Amino acid sequence: MTPVVRALLAANVALFFVQMTMPELARPFIFVPQLVLFRPWTIVTYMFLHGGLTHLLFNMLALFFFGPRVEERLGSRSFATMYFIAGITGALCSFFFAPTAQVIGASAGVYGVMLAFAHYWPREPIYIWGVLPVPARVLVIITTLITLWSGFGGGRSGIAHFAHLGGYVGAFVYLRWLDRSRARFRREATAPLAPPVPRREPPRRVAGVGMVDRSGIHEVNRAEVDRILDKINATGVESLTPKERVFLSNFVPMDDRRPPVS
Repeated sequence: MTPVVRALLAANVALFFVQMTMPELARPFIFVPQLVLFRPWTIVTYMFLHGGLTHLLFNMLALFFFGPRVEERLGSRSFATMYFIAGITGALCSFFFAPTAQVIGASAGVYGVMLAFAHYWPREPIYIWGVLPVPARVLVIITTLITLWSGFGGGRSGIAHFAHLGGYVGAFVYLRWLDRSRARFRREATAPLAPPVPRREPPRRVAGVGMVDRSGIHEVNRAEVDRILDKINATGVESLTPKERVFLSNFVPMDDRRPPVS
């Protein structure tokens, strides 16, 4: 059992107990689309209320079976984010397509978890009634078609079909964003680093010689130039041999050269 799934199970069971023993206390937390501007918190709180023990049982069983693997795959923070996004988009979908219906239940969040499971393990068999194996991806497609048909008048009332569909939509959008973000991070992490730009040293004025720009000197000649410059620092430019003077003059700009020292 993973941490977020455990917390969601405990919260749903505890609040169902409160709802059954003090129903009036739970009423302000039901999502009513027409009252959402006056009770905006209900787009989240409705996810922790249920219409009965069977309603709670089915949602919690689905969360128990699908949730831990999805949470392990996404990480607890991303899993919780996806769950609540699915619940919120479920409420918003009900707001637009069923504005007169009151909505309770964790189904939108649970449907989001089911979609994530099918996204990462599309061929994993799900046993309907414990007997009939159906690939997870096929199960999501079937339930989506049933939800659309039922939501637009083909099914019985009393079920928040558009909340279920909104849960799928919210989870799908979040997973697409998450996959792209992680893929971009992997590309950036594995991209070859650009070669470091060598720091350009400022030209150095040498008394009696002129400006010497070391950064423009090839590596083959740089060591000899450094040796001659060190010699000038130690004993002065007068100590240079004619050959050293000629060699060093090759690295002094023409307009900055000094006349030879006699």
